[in-house]
Amino acid sequence: MDIQQIINRIRQRPDFDKAGMVLAHNGVVRGTSRDGRKVSGLTVSVDHEKLEQILEKERQTPGIIDIIIEIAEDRHLAVGDDVMALVVAGDIRDTVIPALERTLNAVKTTVTSKTEFFV
Repeated sequence: MDIQQIINRIRQRPDFDKAGMVLAHNGVVRGTSRDGRKVSGLTVSVDHEKLEQILEKERQTPGIIDIIIEIAEDRHLAVGDDVMALVVAGDIRDTVIPALERTLNAVKTTVTSKTEFFV
């Protein structure tokens, strides 16, 4: 996954001239779990139907030009590996920042599930 390539895809849109902000999130595998245990890696699974519903809804937000997400799924990821790339393009930061936050939170709570492997 390459955030610059995702941004370049969005730049190719005919309506990109409406963009005033492109915001990216790059999630990586941490070396510790939220409870502090040492992690050697993880796997992620994705509910694609729910993901599409979330993206469809958020793309309808006035001022949003596009939202693209890539998730590394169904393979072992080591500490430091990219887990998720999320890019949101829109008119102004007051639109783009909340859209990224809503999308990210919805994906983390309803779309993905992870299995952590401990040292």
